[in-house]
Amino acid sequence: MTKSTLTLLATGLLFALGVGAVQAQAMYRIVGPDGRVTFSDTAPLPGAGKAVAGNVNVSGGVAVGSLPYALRQVATRYPVTLYAGNNCGPCDAGRAFLSARGIPFAERTVNTQADAEALQRMSGDAGLPFLTIGSQQLKGFSDAEWSQFLDAAEYPKTSQLPQGYRAPAAAPLVALERPATSAGADTGNARPKPEPVARPAADTNPAGIRF
Repeated sequence: MTKSTLTLLATGLLFALGVGAVQAQAMYRIVGPDGRVTFSDTAPLPGAGKAVAGNVNVSGGVAVGSLPYALRQVATRYPVTLYAGNNCGPCDAGRAFLSARGIPFAERTVNTQADAEALQRMSGDAGLPFLTIGSQQLKGFSDAEWSQFLDAAEYPKTSQLPQGYRAPAAAPLVALERPATSAGADTGNARPKPEPVARPAADTNPAGIRF
C-alpha cells in the first residue's frame, strides 16, 4: 500500500469521526432554575435553564449516555419505568428498592382520572405500583419478584451509577392539555394516548421471562 493511499485513508477516517462527533451533539441536557433536568434537540430560551450540548443518548426517558458501558447497554435494551401515585406506600417501597439497587428508571405518576384510565388500558387494571422492564410488566411491588426480572435482564445486583447521578423528574402518565386560547379555539386536539403495551404472559416463571 502506497504512502498516498495511507494518507487518503487516514484523512477519510478523521473526517468520519468528525461527522460522528457533530451528530452526537444534537441533544441538549437542560438544567432548569428549579434543578429539574430535561432533554431537547434545541437550545433553551434565555433564562429557561442551563444547556449542556453533548451525546445525551436518552432511552425510555432516562439519559443513559453518562452510564458505565455495561449498564448503558442493558438500560438501552430493557428500559425500566415505574408507574406510581401519591400516598402509595408500595410505590414508595418500589422506588426505594430501584434506587438502592442503582437501577436507572423513569417514573410516570398516576394521580388523575385520565392517568388511571391510561394505566387501565396498559395493564388491565389501575393497581399501583406498576413496573415495566422492556416489554415485561409487573403488577404490585415484590422485592423478590422484581429482583428476579432485573437479574434476568442482566441489570447489575449492586449500584453502578456514576457519582452525582440524578434520576429524571417524574412526569404525569397523561400530559396535561393546553388551555384554549379563546372561546372559539379549535377543540379538535384530543388528549394524547399512551402507546399500547403488550400484556404479559400469564406464566411469570423466571424460566419463561420474555422482554
